[in-house]
This record gives sequence, C-alpha cells and structure tokens, in this order.
Amino acid sequence: MNAIIFLIPISLMLAGVALIAFLWTLRTRQYGDPEGDSHRILMAEDAPLTIKPAPK
Repeated sequence: MNAIIFLIPISLMLAGVALIAFLWTLRTRQYGDPEGDSHRILMAEDAPLTIKPAPK
C-alpha cells in the first residue's frame, strides 16, 4: 500500500512531462509536413556514395 503513495505521483509527473513534450512538438510544427518528408526520402538529389578501397 505504501508503494502506491509513491507510484501515483510519479506516474502523474511522467504523464505531465509527456503531455508537455507532445504540446511542444505541436507548437514547433514537428508534424507540419509528414507527406513532404516521405517524398524527400525518395528523391535522388544526393550524389551516390562511393566505396573506397581498403588500405593495404
């Protein structure tokens, strides 16, 4: 029973931190363009990587 006295406030604080973090991501527009991110990943703008031979 004594453990509940500690676990309930700790869980409420963790939930509050998670809510604040979520609201911060909304406010900084982290979810503003999810479709654009998926298109940018598929675009071939970067030069292909070249494999360097191993030194002998």
